[in-house]
Amino acid sequence: MERVAVVGAGMMGQGIAEVFAAKGHPVQLYARRQEVLDQVHEKARANFKVLGVDEKAAENISLHNTIESGVTGADIVFENAAENMEVKQNLFAEMERYTGKDCVLASNTSVMPITQIGEKCKDRFRVLGTHWWNPPYLIPLVEVVQTEYSDMGLVHRTIDLLNRAGKVAVHVKRDVAGFVANRMQHALWREAVSIVEHGICDAETVDMCVKNSFGLRLPVLAPLENADLVGLDLTLAIHNTILSQIEASPDPSPYLKEKVAKGELGMKTGGGFYEGWTPEKMQAVRTRLSSYLRAVAANGLPKQ
Repeated sequence: MERVAVVGAGMMGQGIAEVFAAKGHPVQLYARRQEVLDQVHEKARANFKVLGVDEKAAENISLHNTIESGVTGADIVFENAAENMEVKQNLFAEMERYTGKDCVLASNTSVMPITQIGEKCKDRFRVLGTHWWNPPYLIPLVEVVQTEYSDMGLVHRTIDLLNRAGKVAVHVKRDVAGFVANRMQHALWREAVSIVEHGICDAETVDMCVKNSFGLRLPVLAPLENADLVGLDLTLAIHNTILSQIEASPDPSPYLKEKVAKGELGMKTGGGFYEGWTPEKMQAVRTRLSSYLRAVAANGLPKQ
């Protein structure tokens, strides 16, 4: 069974380690701070208990406070460092130094170019992206991003490993900003912000429209399936009318910039698009999301 290394023991790193530990893989988890490592097994056992996984699976995770011991002997390394290009580039060069030439070096960045992350590596053929979603033990998707240098054998090997771990691994064939899912997500966010900015409706109404219409069917009827369902002729007719009216600015919304400049950052400051974020309201949102994702994980999505 493949030996997995995870670099970084924050929320994403901890979750990725748990995914593989639950499937019986030996997992090497590296973090710089000992106090973070000291909490790993307790967190894993608590999470496994909730998920119905044998708590003993936490013992599959070994803890490391040096990058050398953390990645040596691994078949694949998942990097979860801060979203800082120089930090990631230096880290990949270190990871390369302590791993064999058949070890995959994978970045969990959500938007940074994978090609650029691997610039300081000599063996750039083993660098690729694996974009997990938070929380990684509940969200199925992992986007496997190849670069122009990536070895296709290693790409397919990574996809196979992820699928066997219970994830939905997809192959992203070009290294573009945001990969696939984030590009679509933020295209929706741009239009949502624009609608509020131009006084068409308020933020709460935007979200109600999503939750009570197309958002309900997205898990079983995605955009291009839907286009085929209604007909591409109708889709073209709709686009001829609406696309010229949809927000197309390549720059962030002035309304969004203004809110950030005012310190209206959302839950962390008590107000953003919504006002009056109290601790109780914030926890209610987190609980609602967690409960929904756990229910989906337990019962599965409807058959596709």
